[in-house]
Amino acid sequence: MTDDTARIAGVEAVPDDSTLLFTVRDPDGEPTEALLTRLGDGTVVAYRNVCPHWTDVPLDRGEGALVRNGEVVCQKHGATFQLDTGYCDFGPCQGSTLGTLDVRVEDGAVLLAEEGYRFDHLGGHGADSNGTAGGRIDFTGS
Repeated sequence: MTDDTARIAGVEAVPDDSTLLFTVRDPDGEPTEALLTRLGDGTVVAYRNVCPHWTDVPLDRGEGALVRNGEVVCQKHGATFQLDTGYCDFGPCQGSTLGTLDVRVEDGAVLLAEEGYRFDHLGGHGADSNGTAGGRIDFTGS
């Protein structure tokens, strides 16, 4: 699988101190947001762009998720998720795990390897990707 429906981005575009937001289509054609990040050893991982605590809350609001000390932080309520496993080790959803999408690196490119899914575009899938999550107040007070 090396066609345009599989290639997400070049490896050099995937940050190791933030995330790269992209949209895929599931087997039914529905859009699903996901994020890529690069681990310290160069491994690229992909997670669905939702917090398990409030599934309408994106981790990456379109400008890269907050990443610190090897963890992605949900800015809505401060939960932290280990980048290498997606495991939540702090916050109201402690013990849960981020949903993954299979990706692989080939010839300097990150390819979508999730069965039945196809890459759609970089960025979020529309108005719901701005992180507003209704009228909820986030961790930062806004």
